[in-house]
Amino acid sequence: MSTTPIKLLTSGRHRLTLDVDDRERELWVFVPTQATEPSDGWPVILTFHGGLSNAPTMMRFCELQELGETAGFVTVFPNGTGRMPSMKTWNAGMCCGYAQREDVNDVHFVEELLADLSQRIQIDPSRVYATGMSNGGMMAYLLADKLSDRFAAVAPVGGTMGNEACQPKRPVPLMHMHGTEDQFVRWEGGVGARSKSKLDFHSVDHAMANWVAANRANPQPQIEKFEPQVDDGTSIEKYTYAATGTGSAEVILWKIYGGGHTWPGKESRLDMLGPTTHNLDANAVIWDFFQRHRLPKE
Repeated sequence: MSTTPIKLLTSGRHRLTLDVDDRERELWVFVPTQATEPSDGWPVILTFHGGLSNAPTMMRFCELQELGETAGFVTVFPNGTGRMPSMKTWNAGMCCGYAQREDVNDVHFVEELLADLSQRIQIDPSRVYATGMSNGGMMAYLLADKLSDRFAAVAPVGGTMGNEACQPKRPVPLMHMHGTEDQFVRWEGGVGARSKSKLDFHSVDHAMANWVAANRANPQPQIEKFEPQVDDGTSIEKYTYAATGTGSAEVILWKIYGGGHTWPGKESRLDMLGPTTHNLDANAVIWDFFQRHRLPKE
């Protein structure tokens, strides 16, 4: 990998480029301006856009960087690859698009991204996390599997596993959010009615079964039902597959009845994505989940 001369990052927003595997890759980094850097370095959340989207669109879609400003974490929005600037994808197994067809090694890109970022700002290596929407959620699943020694926890949204199975080197705490009325990546799996790729996606149950087993979590979940606080046609159930002791990690599923292919708590500008729940704040829940998990010390 070759890069432009290393530039230390101050607080604020930065666009960076990296040359990885003979491709110029982009990412946007938000370093908090209102919060104080922790003594151990910044927590970092990598946030992956959906298929046929891009990093700037994801910033507007989830606005996770705004929470990072006050809560005190660095937010990174990487760009996938594609022929058009506004339509990028990730190679996350069976999905998606250009990145899959060209066999782009996005796992290697993330490795190089983290190595470069650690030279620009002080990060806490025990507090590196990943989340993402749709194809970006699938990318978070893949990173948990392939880079389990780098990511303390992951939180996919609206995207299921892109592979048949997972074999992480260590259990990785995982939290998934998904709407039952998602017409792009169906809860039940298969081809979504509005899917652009027309791929036969795996189901949410497939992801849960694989990761509950990989994490050696309790296969019998604790189920919590929440009374709707907003009358928007959605309701929430939380399934917690608890860790069973040393060498185990929890798996959490938020089932959003009536929810579409959207980011909980953030209104979508596209009606075609379906209903957004306002009975769950994805950003707050994701950050609360991440704060409870760090990579174990060797």
